[in-house]
Amino acid sequence: MEITADNKLKRLEIVGDKVLIKPKLHNGKTKTGLFLPPTVTEKEDVQSGFVVKVGPGYPLPNTGEDEPWKTTEEKVKYMPLQAEEGDLAIYLQRHAIEIEYNSEKYVIVPQSSILMLERSEDLF
Repeated sequence: MEITADNKLKRLEIVGDKVLIKPKLHNGKTKTGLFLPPTVTEKEDVQSGFVVKVGPGYPLPNTGEDEPWKTTEEKVKYMPLQAEEGDLAIYLQRHAIEIEYNSEKYVIVPQSSILMLERSEDLF
């Protein structure tokens, strides 16, 4: 299988309650028209970006069977996250971990750091 621009992120598996976000590019301009350098806008407390990949969620405890002699292969069950691929997320920058993958800048944030999601069919 060849890795292309379309499927390069399919190899990545996000763990637990984490969300991979592509930060939204800021124009660096304040409401009054002043231009700010990128280092100032990147350090703001609240940032926004598009959700690229989502982890499986929070692992649920095993309920346990009443019949301990029964041997079954139980897979771990997860409570899914609210974030979905394509959502616009408003998140706290202080909990974000910045990474670079294939010359692209991404952040990984826990679900608890996401303040708000905007879900729309026409975001992309």
